[in-house]
Amino acid sequence: MTMYTREEPRFALCGLNCCLCPRFNTDGTSRCPGCGGRDFSKQHPTCSVVTCSRKHGNIEYCFECSEYPCRRYESIGDKDSFITYRNVTTNLEEAGRDLTDYLATLTRKQKYLKLLIEKYNDGRAKSLYCIAIELFPIGALEELLEFIVRDVEREDTGENEKAKKVVEKVREKAGELGIDLALRK
Repeated sequence: MTMYTREEPRFALCGLNCCLCPRFNTDGTSRCPGCGGRDFSKQHPTCSVVTCSRKHGNIEYCFECSEYPCRRYESIGDKDSFITYRNVTTNLEEAGRDLTDYLATLTRKQKYLKLLIEKYNDGRAKSLYCIAIELFPIGALEELLEFIVRDVEREDTGENEKAKKVVEKVREKAGELGIDLALRK
């Protein structure tokens, strides 16, 4: 694929929230720059959605296409990669209604994810946090952060104990919401 760049690599052409992916939130050679980010074409030499975009006037987001929703979105499938694909249609619908608001919410989610990874990752929770931040509604995430400030931060325990408590709360909240936090393989 020839060079592909976009103004907003955090939110993909296809509806993925790239900035909530473990590969976006890592260092080293496996780091993904997001859709159309710096060196995207090196990380992703082929992408059928980018090819489709080029055929339809180089749209920034699939919801801008006159053929959206197309066959690609009739069935998202039941498999994920590094990030869950369960919300791509919903993401595109919300962004299509108000892109500015959608990106503002995405910025908040990205900030929450960064906090969880930096302060409450025992080395095994990054993927769990990425999935939870993607799938939880913003109100549930704010409740989670209130819990962290109110209950976890005030405890006089080690970092691993705090991380364990946050992971337990994330799993508990997912159960309340009926959300499966496993990637579909």
